[in-house]
Amino acid sequence: MNQRQLAIASVVLVILIAAGAAIWYALRPSHQLKSASQSPVVGKAAVGQRAPEFVVSTTHGLFDLDQTARPVFLEIFATWCPHCQREAAVIDRLYAAYGSRVAFVGVSGSDTGMDGQSPASQLDVIQWTQRFNVRYPVAYDSTQAVAALYLQGGFPTLCIIGKDKQITYLNSGEVPYQELASAIQKVL
Repeated sequence: MNQRQLAIASVVLVILIAAGAAIWYALRPSHQLKSASQSPVVGKAAVGQRAPEFVVSTTHGLFDLDQTARPVFLEIFATWCPHCQREAAVIDRLYAAYGSRVAFVGVSGSDTGMDGQSPASQLDVIQWTQRFNVRYPVAYDSTQAVAALYLQGGFPTLCIIGKDKQITYLNSGEVPYQELASAIQKVL
């Protein structure tokens, strides 16, 4: 083998090794990014099942699912989530229309703050309510216990619970007003 053939073979070998390393790195699960629609379902809550009980302190006082006699509209949100930020206006509209007949509660479900970098906190949740003019009751859940029960693959997760404490609606992402209003009307 002459020097030219050896040089060409060496270059081809280096390219093959680099390509193989790049493919291996890209296909490793720890380096693949997941979009919100690909995130895993976390909570065990399901339509038709009894709603898992929880108690949280909200901006409007204590909320205890077990002690609530009205249907419940539950939102699991993250202050950093643009979908949650936009959905807050939809939920506020629902709260204005149904708040006298349905107990509304939003519960934080992320350990990351609104800026996407700092840790979540009670102050972060209050600032989120002020920035997005949120009028319905919201709670900071430092342990994310409610999210562990209800989160369905992404933020926001929206859940409607009947007076009988059965889950009648469960969805995640931005949901139109009319779909949510229709689901609420079914439990009234």
